[in-house]
Amino acid sequence: MIGFAYLGALLISSACLLLLDWRYRLFYWRDPRAAVIVTVIGVGALLLFDAAGISLGIFRRGEGEAATGVVLAPHLPLEEPVFLWFLVLCTMVLYTGSLRMIEAGRRR
Repeated sequence: MIGFAYLGALLISSACLLLLDWRYRLFYWRDPRAAVIVTVIGVGALLLFDAAGISLGIFRRGEGEAATGVVLAPHLPLEEPVFLWFLVLCTMVLYTGSLRMIEAGRRR
């Protein structure tokens, strides 16, 4: 069961971000179509960067007890695309939330 700790942490953290997103309508709940497009492009670009790093021997899959051990491609564990989705989600929630706070500050 410990083999799913990292994946579980990513999913729980993502769920918390999605709750913030839902509550304040920041990203997915503000404009779902645009959010999906941004997410697909962001995760896709980061996966291409990962593929380049793997092919150049820069990135290698490490062994860890917290990882599932499921590999999607050589040196590309299952957790990597989930992490990249979490990274895009986190970035966009922070970005859109920051914009909203700056706009609210200007109105005062």
